[in-house]
Amino acid sequence: VQLVESGGGLVQPGGSLRLSCAASAFTFSRYDMSWYRQAPGKERELVASISSFGGATHYADSVKGRFIISRDNAKNTVYLQMNSLKPEDTAVYYCKLGNKHWGQGTQVTVSS
Repeated sequence: VQLVESGGGLVQPGGSLRLSCAASAFTFSRYDMSWYRQAPGKERELVASISSFGGATHYADSVKGRFIISRDNAKNTVYLQMNSLKPEDTAVYYCKLGNKHWGQGTQVTVSS
């Protein structure tokens, strides 16, 4: 299984970014998918998760109302739309397939 994140970068506060995570697993649709993030000096934390067919989503309190997780099972891809970004959203963002497969991470920096 290979997971490749993309879409990170530098954005000003209040801006938006859309992260993508493409999976090689042909049974992608069977797995719950999650986005985590890790800021310097902090532990990795769950940002959002989505069930295998997208019927259920969960968000950390810190991103509720600003971030949206979605998936396209036909493309083996999960997305994280991030709006109204804040400097405290700065972190490396990782996608996770099921309980054990991680991507390599993509850097998101929110700064003016």
